[in-house]
Amino acid sequence: MTTTQVLLPGQTFVAEGPHDQTGMYLMHHAFRRDLARFESAVRNTPVGDDGVWRALAARWDRFAEVLHHHHTIEDTAIWPVLLDGVRGDTEDTATLHAMEAEHAHVDPALAACRDAFAAMASHPCDDHRNALDVHVTAVRTLLADHLRHEETEALPMVQRVMTDEQFAASEAATAQGYPTRMVPFLVPWVCDEVPGVVATRFLAQAGAVYALLLRVLRRGYARREKRAFRYA
Repeated sequence: MTTTQVLLPGQTFVAEGPHDQTGMYLMHHAFRRDLARFESAVRNTPVGDDGVWRALAARWDRFAEVLHHHHTIEDTAIWPVLLDGVRGDTEDTATLHAMEAEHAHVDPALAACRDAFAAMASHPCDDHRNALDVHVTAVRTLLADHLRHEETEALPMVQRVMTDEQFAASEAATAQGYPTRMVPFLVPWVCDEVPGVVATRFLAQAGAVYALLLRVLRRGYARREKRAFRYA
């Protein structure tokens, strides 16, 4: 049986198969969307608007934390299952090892951006902004390459290799992989700029409580986003 998959802006491939990967594609869409906003904000925010730079630095920390948890879930609950399932297939094994290696390259790039945002927030100047621009652009390029690789090679492997029980376990691990304190941010964040029909599909899978959270939290989230990305 094949499940109809979603196709979101920026997504490079649709991995057809039995498992509904809406949640994964939504996360990828959110990462791409955020990095486009950060790149634009860094280039267009006036150097002297220190309040916006502080908001951007705080927002970067949230972005990096979500991405860290996302990669940790993949490294612990998805890639090991696939590695076991493709044992003996050198090409698939190499792909999965590449996924882990690419995660390892992203972490120091995120840390460099964190430090550059902190420098800009504490002492706004053209030199700090230029350095920050370089770091954010590097992360955007690095992550774009990784997401493209994952969507074209690793996610199709999920469809080919994982049993229904294994996929359900990976989805449960994903739901449990984010601290509860992050949920009020995650729910409106993952639905931001997503077509209504896709958001409805995701919320139906997640449960009624998440639809309620979105209604309650969306306005405050939008207000904070406008503050950080005022010039994006």
